[in-house]
Amino acid sequence: MAGASGFVGQRLCVALDRAGHDVVAMTRNPARYRGAGTPVRGDVHDPATLEPAMAGCQAAYYLVHSLQDADFERKDAAGATAFGEAAAGAGLRRIIYLGGLGDDADDLSAHLRSRREVENLLGTGGVPVTVIRAGIIIGHGGISWELTRQLVEHLPVMITPRWVATRAQPIAVDDVVTYLAGVLELPEASGRVYEAGGPEVLQYSTMLRRVAAIENRPLLLLPVPLLTPWLSSLWLALVTDVDTGTGRALIDSMTNEVIVRDQSIRDLIPIRPMSYNDAVRAALRERREAQQARS
Repeated sequence: MAGASGFVGQRLCVALDRAGHDVVAMTRNPARYRGAGTPVRGDVHDPATLEPAMAGCQAAYYLVHSLQDADFERKDAAGATAFGEAAAGAGLRRIIYLGGLGDDADDLSAHLRSRREVENLLGTGGVPVTVIRAGIIIGHGGISWELTRQLVEHLPVMITPRWVATRAQPIAVDDVVTYLAGVLELPEASGRVYEAGGPEVLQYSTMLRRVAAIENRPLLLLPVPLLTPWLSSLWLALVTDVDTGTGRALIDSMTNEVIVRDQSIRDLIPIRPMSYNDAVRAALRERREAQQARS
């Protein structure tokens, strides 16, 4: 698994390990890896390390992105190409990728365009790629969720740009993990693209207000139509710990609706996705538990 130590990857490694799979966790620093599975050295930006890391594997998960890098589109394209070619060389039967929602007919942001490009490049070696596209993933440690939480906790009065009226279909991280793990052994999922979302379509402003209500915090939103994505990213950098580059990439994507149009994954893996409020409560609970463990 590429991205085994990341927000989704560390949870997915645990789920696959508990399901009885032999998990190989690809990491640049195997000695420092503390998650589930067996760590092996591998770096998608160092192609020579990839095929040896995949030796003996049958399928690979690709959960890598370079949003923090100013040149993330080029880096992600190069990493996906190298990974797809190495997967073919290692004889893998399938690659599973977590992509991003968004209507291809829309004017997609650079972030979402890059996610689409990665979908295609992973298959350049000829290995079938299963894609699960998701929008905002709610869970402790997720960048989009952390932006929401920190804004609510730091700003009782918030000057908001137009993107707070954009609709999205957030999903709990545990549900994303269930879908990713669930497609692994389903032959009919090979080479398919699926869309995953929670049960509710919400404006960003509604999400902010719900988090404030759950945390019992005051929140007043004051729309300012002329607040540009660039200014928004600077503003986020002042009140959150998300770096400006990552914040800018995410905010640019917030102008695009990220809504599920194809519900077929619910027939394939029939779970009841968690509500937004329950996903928020779970994320806040996990954060409290992590803080208590450190104290």
